[in-house]
Amino acid sequence: MAGDASSIPELDQEKYDSNEQVSTYALTLYKYSTTVEDKSVVVDFWDTAGQERFLSMHPSYYHKAHACIMRKVTYKNLTSWYKELREYRPQIPCCVVANKIDADLKVTQKSFNFGKKQGLPFYFVSAANGTNVVKMFREMIKRAVDYKQNPSDFMDEVMQELENFELEKKEEPVCDAVKSDSPDLG
Repeated sequence: MAGDASSIPELDQEKYDSNEQVSTYALTLYKYSTTVEDKSVVVDFWDTAGQERFLSMHPSYYHKAHACIMRKVTYKNLTSWYKELREYRPQIPCCVVANKIDADLKVTQKSFNFGKKQGLPFYFVSAANGTNVVKMFREMIKRAVDYKQNPSDFMDEVMQELENFELEKKEEPVCDAVKSDSPDLG
């Protein structure tokens, strides 16, 4: 899942392991284990840098993403980021999040047209006190799992077939080496 991951530590303190956070210059990775419809799922969250100097890196983040969470704090860039995302991942589920509602509840009374215009779910959350964090992540994880199981992007289908092919190759039994003096090798 790509996008805003500032609320991940609040998602589930028992299942979130801060030792599984890997920070890089323009990206922070988190791993989270959960269950969806009685199946264990490990989610990789990619918290991407929003600064303009990292814009050229965005396409590499989209590869194999199954959902995207965008933050309202970067509202002025949402349109361009969303357009770019849709160039690479036209069908993955997305949502928009307004964080820090604990600091200013008036923000929940504002209308944010971007989400409505794009038909995206919009969540008001607080990473500080946990308001709506679990709800938002659970819904987005469920949507990501559903999408992965039933991709609607042609490239997802191609990538899944390639992954299945690679798995089949690894599972094939290794044959004994054929001697070079075999009459069949002419």
